[in-house]
Amino acid sequence: MQERQIAMRIRELREISDYSIEEVAAGVEIPPEEYRSYEAGEADIPISLLLKLSAFYNIDTTTILTGEAPKLSTCAVTRRNMGVEIERAKHYVYKNLAFNFNHRRVEPLFVTVAPDANRDMETNSHSGHEFDYVLEGVLRLRVGGQETELYPGDCAYYDSIHPHAMQAVGDKECKFLAIVIP
Repeated sequence: MQERQIAMRIRELREISDYSIEEVAAGVEIPPEEYRSYEAGEADIPISLLLKLSAFYNIDTTTILTGEAPKLSTCAVTRRNMGVEIERAKHYVYKNLAFNFNHRRVEPLFVTVAPDANRDMETNSHSGHEFDYVLEGVLRLRVGGQETELYPGDCAYYDSIHPHAMQAVGDKECKFLAIVIP
């Protein structure tokens, strides 16, 4: 459901801004066919593309995710188990922890990986950097050709242009804090 709403919002943003699919695709540095599939709701939209679209349109990522612009600019508090859930990846459940803060420079995400998710370690990549801090469970992290296991209190910082994947190890879900830096 949320994927279709996000796809509809990015299409409406493009149309309101009077851009062609080719112009937006070039602006976010992906092939037009790939962009067209996101706008049509046929493919999961990576967080990295949401960040690029936010920069391209000079709007907040929250506006694309929820249809509402964040209003806070001094301090935003997100209470336990709150945040805006981002249903856009089949392997991970994301919650944006600063959704209500305007003009964020990073995207702080609370990520949950189920024990049976991403068994094949399907990778993704995006521009920028990422910082992952494990809170619960064990996380198998692959970045480029390097693979490691992270335990509660462990963290990793990496250039996210390199293909990377995460997987919960064992029979418990893994929860971690991901800071995506465009």
